[in-house]
Amino acid sequence: MLPPNAWLRWDAVSHRLPPEGASILEIGCGQGGFAARLAARYRYVGLEPDAASYEVARARLGGAGEVRNGDLSLVAPDELFDLVCAFEVIEHLADDRGAIAAWLRHVRPGGWLLVSAPAWPERFAAWDELVGHHRRYEPAALSRLLAELGLEDVEAAAYGAPLGFVLEGIRNRIARRRLPRARELSFDERTSGSGRLLAPRAGMVATATRLATLPFVKLQHLFPGRGVGLVARGRRPLAA
Repeated sequence: MLPPNAWLRWDAVSHRLPPEGASILEIGCGQGGFAARLAARYRYVGLEPDAASYEVARARLGGAGEVRNGDLSLVAPDELFDLVCAFEVIEHLADDRGAIAAWLRHVRPGGWLLVSAPAWPERFAAWDELVGHHRRYEPAALSRLLAELGLEDVEAAAYGAPLGFVLEGIRNRIARRRLPRARELSFDERTSGSGRLLAPRAGMVATATRLATLPFVKLQHLFPGRGVGLVARGRRPLAA
């Protein structure tokens, strides 16, 4: 049950995942769209602070992995993972640098951090405001941030063209109609509900969404480094 832009993102993410059987911690797993796919292949732990989204994610996993209702405080200091990931999370955080530094304490030496975020600051618009974004990122700036935090083999690339541009335009039109009421909400309230916006329900709608998006998932491979989404990763050194 992924919306079209999430199918584009999953394609970009899936090519950057570790071998099957690795351990994964996902920060802010939302309603479990990616969690269900990750838990089928990896030893998976997800964190989700929003209670409504947590319940959906827990039911979706069906015991294949573990979802915890809360934040990083629910992860023991000595719990280390082969991959720590956060998809469409860092743009919601006022202190992205501090958050990433905290996540890295749970990446085993030689393991990876993998994140996604909206691309290009100049494209900040109504949808970003509606769902509680503080910022968007340039690939070079996000790469630099990860490198400054001590990661190696850093890469960052935009994805999603051409469909992502169309979808972003649609989201912005929707957001402009909803913003007058949403401005009464705090950033935290907007963030909590962002993962539920425009998510297709299970059944025929979800299946139709996937089938309609599939050609564009393949098409984005013809436009590497272009689009409105950004995926980045880096490796924690084996030795400090």
